[in-house]
Amino acid sequence: MSLFADAAQRNLQRQAPLAARLRPRTLDEVVGQEHLVGPGAPLRRLAESDRVGSAILWGPAGTGKTTLARLLASTTAKHLVTLSATAAGVKDVREALAEAERRLGERGQGTMLFVDEVHRFNKSQQDVLLPAVEDGLVVLIGATTENPFFEVNPPLLSRSSLWRLRPLSAEDIRILIGRGLAEEGASADDDAVEAVVAACEGDARAALTTIEVAVALARADEERAGAGPIVLTMDDMVRARDGRLFHQGADEHYDQISALIKSVRGSDPDAGLYWMARMIEGGEDPRFLARRLVILASEDIGLADPQALLIAEAAARAVEYVGLPEAALNLAEAVLYLSRAPKSNAVIVALGRAQEDVRSGLPQEVPNHLRDSHYKAAASLGHGEGYVYPHGDPSGAVGQQYRPEALEGHVYYEPSPHGAEGREVDP
Repeated sequence: MSLFADAAQRNLQRQAPLAARLRPRTLDEVVGQEHLVGPGAPLRRLAESDRVGSAILWGPAGTGKTTLARLLASTTAKHLVTLSATAAGVKDVREALAEAERRLGERGQGTMLFVDEVHRFNKSQQDVLLPAVEDGLVVLIGATTENPFFEVNPPLLSRSSLWRLRPLSAEDIRILIGRGLAEEGASADDDAVEAVVAACEGDARAALTTIEVAVALARADEERAGAGPIVLTMDDMVRARDGRLFHQGADEHYDQISALIKSVRGSDPDAGLYWMARMIEGGEDPRFLARRLVILASEDIGLADPQALLIAEAAARAVEYVGLPEAALNLAEAVLYLSRAPKSNAVIVALGRAQEDVRSGLPQEVPNHLRDSHYKAAASLGHGEGYVYPHGDPSGAVGQQYRPEALEGHVYYEPSPHGAEGREVDP
């Protein structure tokens, strides 16, 4: 470890992390998530009326799930108990529930149980929670970065409301960086701030940690420590993120990802590979590149080559599993494959047309013959009447009304003449 890094570490150990020091104390101090906790938003209204029930907070890292859980607890008379699913076992869960029962019996006080990374609880642990949630012994607030429909037991999920947190916007991150700099008694060049905004991709914790480490490193520099207030530069931000920050600034970042996408869309594998390599060498987060390639696989190739999405998704998983520098090979393979694949934008065009119809305001009731007929009294309502089972037809395909009547005949998907789409045969 360098002298600068060693000094920075000592400085950080003398105080709570910046993200903890700036943690909001009221809902009004929360940055972002206006759709949940802004004035008149649903979760805020529930909190202010002390009617928050069991809930799952789902969103990317650094979007405020833990902070929001604590603020929800602060609005209620319930006692807050926190468990980390990465460390707690079934025994810990049982003990927390037993204590909640004693607290309710002795003091008449309910319990709000916050479980961080709830998706890491196995089925047995989630099953232990279920009766306590069901009978109201505890109000469960679970936080997860994973899709809860895949990772949380359906019975537990059905007894909880689901609130989805969004990545913070660029403006939200700028506000937080401003607060962080003020807390640290420092300022920063505009290009350095914009670089952090772009690199952190909506993760508040990552942005504040970058500022904190950059300030600590700058103060460890003796020449700068005695020269007045610290003004952070791009170089400071790069050092703070161990080079995982693009060196070229925010404008170049967006310009280069645009060049990469357009090169692949234009079927130029060498150009695509060049822009990918340039961004990696500039310290770009490989996960950002992987996500963009996954989007491109459906937006610009689609069913012209159905393997494209699989290749892009495999590269994204490899980035998480392998990491740099070796993951550059996986990204390079994806870039080359997608560049050489036949191109079609039929998927995004079809989706846009379907969305336009959904939002059109035209009558959109499900036709009776397509409605669920697997319950008692469905037949008396006419549900399923007239439905023709495609597998009962020799052709395996039956032409019947599959959409609301007002939308019949509207064409969404028009295959391109390229690749596999050009070989498709209508049923």
